[in-house]
Amino acid sequence: MSTKAAFIFIAPGNDPEQHRAVIDSPVIELSVVGVKNYDEAEKVALDLVSEGITAIELCAGFGSEGTARIARAVKGKAVVGVVRFDLHPAFDHKSGDELF
Repeated sequence: MSTKAAFIFIAPGNDPEQHRAVIDSPVIELSVVGVKNYDEAEKVALDLVSEGITAIELCAGFGSEGTARIARAVKGKAVVGVVRFDLHPAFDHKSGDELF
């Protein structure tokens, strides 16, 4: 049985209903979901956990505050990791904490 994991990426204009994919590999079933802000990310993370996701990785657009919000939202039901840029190149070299 494969591990169910998710990658959540954040950018203005993302729609989690539309910007979504599942990649099924022999070891990991990876759900990829795009969100437009931290509030939406919290809701998506809770939905993913209810679907059996046990690991969530956040894109570098999530700053320290955004990462903490997702970790608090899932309350230990999934481990939360993060790809890190202090200043994201796609966001005009700003932290997600400034934008979302």
